Amino acid sequence: MASDTGPRTNQAGLPSANPTSSYWLREPNALLLGHRSTPDLPEEADIVIIGSGITGAFAARSLLQDYSCNKKVVMIEAREACGGATGRNGGHCQPLVYGTNPAVAAFELETFSFLERLVRDENIDCDWITLSGGVHAFMSTPLFQTAVAQVDSLTKTHPFLASQLEVILPTNPSKLARLRAPNCHGAIIQKTAASLWPYKLIAHILTSLLPNPNFNLQTNTPVLSLSPSPSSPGKHQILTPRGTLTTPKVLLATNGYTSHLLPSLSDLIVPVRGQISAIVPPSPVQTLTHSYLFAADPEKGQHAPRDDYLVQRPVLTPDSGGEVIYGGGRRLALRLGLGQYNDDELELKVAHYLRSNLSPPLDLGGKDEELPATYEWTGVMGYSRDSNAWVGEVPSHRGIWVCAGYTGHGMPSAALSARAVAAQMLGLPESGQGHARLPEEFKITEERINRARQGAKLEDCGGWEGAYFSGPADGE
Repeated sequence: MASDTGPRTNQAGLPSANPTSSYWLREPNALLLGHRSTPDLPEEADIVIIGSGITGAFAARSLLQDYSCNKKVVMIEAREACGGATGRNGGHCQPLVYGTNPAVAAFELETFSFLERLVRDENIDCDWITLSGGVHAFMSTPLFQTAVAQVDSLTKTHPFLASQLEVILPTNPSKLARLRAPNCHGAIIQKTAASLWPYKLIAHILTSLLPNPNFNLQTNTPVLSLSPSPSSPGKHQILTPRGTLTTPKVLLATNGYTSHLLPSLSDLIVPVRGQISAIVPPSPVQTLTHSYLFAADPEKGQHAPRDDYLVQRPVLTPDSGGEVIYGGGRRLALRLGLGQYNDDELELKVAHYLRSNLSPPLDLGGKDEELPATYEWTGVMGYSRDSNAWVGEVPSHRGIWVCAGYTGHGMPSAALSARAVAAQMLGLPESGQGHARLPEEFKITEERINRARQGAKLEDCGGWEGAYFSGPADGE
């Protein structure tokens, strides 16, 4: 039975000391395991990054490599390197092209292209596979019709984005069958999608920074509090069990745990627990050429829509490999996962659901069978009250920057968001070297904070992921 660790304010606590075992963390990098660049925690630094996932790693890379800043950068991680959401996600990278603001969609596409080039140019061993696309299979007609209306709108207003999509109507059953979604009420194919081993990508970034004398990584060092320094005006005091670190600039790359250190953001970036299983497919193993999202309106007696997703690991032989990384079932979870910041337990009802609901896309021969799972784990996401990430200096906390609240879309947006926030911290232009500018929708301003707080709270939205398909996005 899952315990309710989330206070009604939705403020996060510290990451769990003994989290569930993630499939992606089963091969830890020897250089990173237990790594501390110096035996003692430094007492001072020019910049401190709290968090070592995709945001923290790319922020450090941008500061020290892309921008070549000559500053002492300390990265603090509560657990092992990349032990949070990035090391516990679904292993896929897919920009959301419709149902969101077009500027955000374009930014996610650019971030995807950036990662794809980076993996290729640096020959990063992270199992990056560019797929034939991502299939969004709609299991209810109203939701599909809403999504189609959004695609039609994009065709008129943003034809490039619309060109990234293909609508498959229920009147084309043969195409739906080829997509392994014969029973859905229609599908939309996003042409840009990939699967990868996320931990290995971040391990490459972090290990490449270790030789830099200006980079100091301190793992297994939870931050207990963040406060103004009593002895150094204009600086911040970071308290840990291993000592206190003082710095003028802090980046919270903490996603769902951000409100632990900035309680004032607890209603804007809310921890949400998700659950994922590595499912052993039936033999002979079938190769899936797409990633999948299954969406449906809330079923009777439920308050949230279906929003399940999966990718497949490489097939090795007809009888081995090809595990299906399947996440979702959150509509069955305690409080829909809302406010749950502990990833040290599984929800048995969700685990059973994930092991029992893989047809489609897998042909199980008409059998309603429960498949074995080699790994089952949970992870904590950061959900944004207005669905957009929060990137920038916090107006009421000078010298503290945040890059978090991706609402489950960190992989296709965090890398270039981190690059942008690194530029902000150095007082540099946010774009350059061919990269897109940070969307205005991501930037932290007093006006945006006030506007977000005038909207519905996340706990009042039911299954807010369904808001992606609830109507035309702003700017369309």
